[in-house]
Amino acid sequence: MEQAALVLEGGSLRCLFTAGVLDVFMEGELEFPYVIGVSAGAMSGLNYISHQPRRTARINIDYVNDSRYLGMKSLLKTHSIFNFDFLFGELSEELIPFDGNTFGESEKQFVAVSTDCAAGTPLYHKKGESEDILLAARASSSMPLLAPMVRVDGAECLDGGITNPIPYQKAMEDGFQKIVLILTRQEGYRKKASKAMQAVYPRYYKKYPQLVKALLQMEEHYNRIQEDISALEREGRLFVIRPEAPVSVSRIEKDTEKLEDLYTAGRRVAFRRMNALQDYLKE
Repeated sequence: MEQAALVLEGGSLRCLFTAGVLDVFMEGELEFPYVIGVSAGAMSGLNYISHQPRRTARINIDYVNDSRYLGMKSLLKTHSIFNFDFLFGELSEELIPFDGNTFGESEKQFVAVSTDCAAGTPLYHKKGESEDILLAARASSSMPLLAPMVRVDGAECLDGGITNPIPYQKAMEDGFQKIVLILTRQEGYRKKASKAMQAVYPRYYKKYPQLVKALLQMEEHYNRIQEDISALEREGRLFVIRPEAPVSVSRIEKDTEKLEDLYTAGRRVAFRRMNALQDYLKE
């Protein structure tokens, strides 16, 4: 496992699939020395490093219909559809405490990916090097149009999914030979560009032309990455865990039964793939 990296795709509340997989990993003491996550993947990665099974699920199921956490009230009050002040404040300090000591003392490397809005390129915030890794995770999860930019490590940042939605290449660049991906979409999924959004981005982010360029290329970039992943998976160079059926959970899904089902699906796929995963890691 010394040369194994864990890569976590984002997807907002589709992270319930990732949560199910990671909980099975934690319960089975399957430890990765390097974890890199984007957006909700970064948030899930925090709870993996702090070794807190079920925490991601509890937050996103128990509080999904709480206006303090998610919804128009938060958007109007904080300019963010997800209330990160509540998430990193009362929720993480009192209601479902985040084990910051275990996270901070862990020898695992953790990287949160965000997008540098001025440059239109990805930024990689590393635990122990970033000025504030929790703030970096917040930046990584700040969706365009639905959250304000977050200033961290000297840059105005937004969601890492804009520029590097599945950062397996970064794990390779950092020297890891075994790469395990947890994706939040089924095999063969491809994104389609929204003409409405493509019209909005240039106006809303007119002061950030490089960000606009990245936003307009986002779907094409994502689809190209998925093609590359499929090729590398066939070659045995990547191990991919993904939903086995199309995911109907939306980015701000309110149906807790659907969220529970997605979490359970993540657990089921993790158990089913465990022997193959262990074989891959031993090769």
